Amino acid sequence: MAEIIQKDGTWVFDGDRLRLTPGHDKNVSPLRKDLGELAVPLEALAGVSFEQGKKNGRLRLRLRDGADPLLLATAGRLAEPHDPYQLVVESDRYGVAEYLVDEVRNALLLEQVPGTPVDAFLLPGPAVPLSVSAGDGSASFDGDVARLEWNWKTEDAKSAAGKRQLAIGDILGVEWQPAAGLENGHLRFTVRGAVTKAPPKYDPNAVELWGFKKDPLMALVAAAVQARLPHPARGAADAVPAIPSATPPVTGDDHDAMLRRLRELGELHRDGVLTAEEFTLAKQAILKRL
Repeated sequence: MAEIIQKDGTWVFDGDRLRLTPGHDKNVSPLRKDLGELAVPLEALAGVSFEQGKKNGRLRLRLRDGADPLLLATAGRLAEPHDPYQLVVESDRYGVAEYLVDEVRNALLLEQVPGTPVDAFLLPGPAVPLSVSAGDGSASFDGDVARLEWNWKTEDAKSAAGKRQLAIGDILGVEWQPAAGLENGHLRFTVRGAVTKAPPKYDPNAVELWGFKKDPLMALVAAAVQARLPHPARGAADAVPAIPSATPPVTGDDHDAMLRRLRELGELHRDGVLTAEEFTLAKQAILKRL
């Protein structure tokens, strides 16, 4: 077993998984504290590294693409202080950090864990229920329904729509974007039958974020919802079955079946299940057979 204890947190590796526990220091991000301990299975890891600095070093984990709903929902936009897969290491513990890296790397080699993307989540996402208030509203999620409520700072055009209750079956996607420079951030839900290009300021399915302390906590809501949506790597494959490139001649029955399939694809595209690119590729494959 390898273990490193720091003010920033504690990492323990037992050969099968890494347990990441945030520290209690005042400088530890509220997001990491609310997220709590993470148990990362070895098969979810793509790599680990340690970078030395003059005063402090930093341990970094790299997860396989698609393994964690938090990383998927935030798409690389979490700043270093909020990233649960980094640990600040004091200079007198550099040797321990390097030992932990060696142990994890040896285990990855021994178990022959590939660094390739996965098609199913290997981490469960944040625990529910949870609720966060930031920006122009609050967002909560109980595992089945996401609820949005507005405050006195919400634009009238959006607050007039009232409280929002979005069943998980009606949510097609979720995105968290932090504020950057003069651009505000947001937590936005893509909802079946209600796709909009309106800015988050006016979108009743989005909370606008202004760059304050609690903004990163909205990423937890996004991750909890993402964990209960179909995995993106499997969604397209499930929605559009692969069509062989070499097929027998088309009969009358096949012709009618493919026309029906084209209509079905059009409906999936209109409902937002398929992206424009996915719809075009599937349609072209069918038209080639026709």
